[in-house]
Amino acid sequence: MKKETINDLTTEKTELKREIGAFGGVSIIAGIMIGSGIFYLGAYVLQRVGMNSGLALLCWIIGGVISLFGGLAYAEMGAAMPQSGGRVVYLNEAYHPIVGFMNGFVDWLIAGPGSVAALALALMGVFQPIFHLSDFGCKIAAVVLIFGITAYNMVGVKLASMVQNVSMIAKMVPVAIILLAALFIGHVTPDLSLGSASVYAAENNTSVFSMIALAVVASLWAYEGWTNLNTVAEEMKNPRKNLPLALIIGIGGVTILYTLFNFAIMKVLPHEEIAAMIDAGDLYLGTAVAKKLLGSAGAVVVTVGMVLAMFGSLNGLILAQPRMYYAMAKEGHFFKSFTKLNKQKIPYVPIIVQAVISSVLVLLRNLSELTDMVVLSNMLFNVLIVLAVPILRKKFPNIERPYKVWLYPVSIIFTSIVFLALFVNSAIENPILGSIGFTVPALGAVVYLIFDRKLKKEAGENKETNDG
Repeated sequence: MKKETINDLTTEKTELKREIGAFGGVSIIAGIMIGSGIFYLGAYVLQRVGMNSGLALLCWIIGGVISLFGGLAYAEMGAAMPQSGGRVVYLNEAYHPIVGFMNGFVDWLIAGPGSVAALALALMGVFQPIFHLSDFGCKIAAVVLIFGITAYNMVGVKLASMVQNVSMIAKMVPVAIILLAALFIGHVTPDLSLGSASVYAAENNTSVFSMIALAVVASLWAYEGWTNLNTVAEEMKNPRKNLPLALIIGIGGVTILYTLFNFAIMKVLPHEEIAAMIDAGDLYLGTAVAKKLLGSAGAVVVTVGMVLAMFGSLNGLILAQPRMYYAMAKEGHFFKSFTKLNKQKIPYVPIIVQAVISSVLVLLRNLSELTDMVVLSNMLFNVLIVLAVPILRKKFPNIERPYKVWLYPVSIIFTSIVFLALFVNSAIENPILGSIGFTVPALGAVVYLIFDRKLKKEAGENKETNDG
């Protein structure tokens, strides 16, 4: 909801407790960003660049740099306006509350359920070769998993929060094993030359730029989450200093981790073996690394760690996302039924609706399409949020900005153009996903106007009653 005055936006006074420091902020953003993507997206990135190892690593770096520049825009706005709500606040203030609602509507219909669907499929993908599941069997198992986690999330959040604590530790175990063992024991010298990329592009009637763009879009799913730290700005100690610092260290650190992780895989598995695994549909290259270096026991440890990590991420989304839809309904611009609570004080209607939409997406889309859909659905809003920096500078020129975006305005122009170019290229390659990126926000605007008209009508009727 929009603040009444600019003083409300810029003040550090809050009813919440400021208990999160810079290190805590780094932990939050890294904990959110390091999810399922690190375990399987390396295979998609390699596929999209024609199995060119050097270009694949370059795409991981590009994805991190783009996320970092987007994070710098968030850092300026978050330091100047340290309020909970993050991007919704910035969209509301720079443009109009309808824009913030459109972003929330996209989250409800596409991004939230799409993320749940992708994580469920990725998790079942770990078991697919073990239990010899068909693709359809994997989808059915993913749907059962979604409804199972949804059911226990409606019982209460205590158990759900316990799972989150376990998964945070679990996700780092396979990452550490693969990274350290591969870097110090791996003896393969990967070919990082870029020459074969242009040959592959010519043979497949495409361009190197298009290959890079599609691969970067795949990598951006792994970087998803850098926008979430600003939502807890009111709970950070000295947010004007610690928020930008946490964003820069967090996103920069994750970029280095992802690049080293994928390089580590290339140091252990010969290129031919990686290609054969991907061709066979086995995307979890890290498990093969652990098995080669540490035997079957190592592969089991890594597999268990991956499962716990992905389960925790899936649980976290199912737990957290419906609270946003509940808040939208409480504000008056969404379905009134979404405000209903069960005996455990859980907003059960949006949780159930999310499970239904997620299950439909599981059945209709594969993992690669789902990750692309989630990334592309928010791409245009990322452009709007980056452009909100110069808009808010002009709109509120006198507020204190303890942190300012590096290399302004070049960095803002560059980041906006890159996000827009990635969206346009992906929309050309996949017109259906591209059209979703336009039509769903437009539908959100219509929904906002319908509910807004209803609210104004009710307010007018109440005023007439009171006057009478």
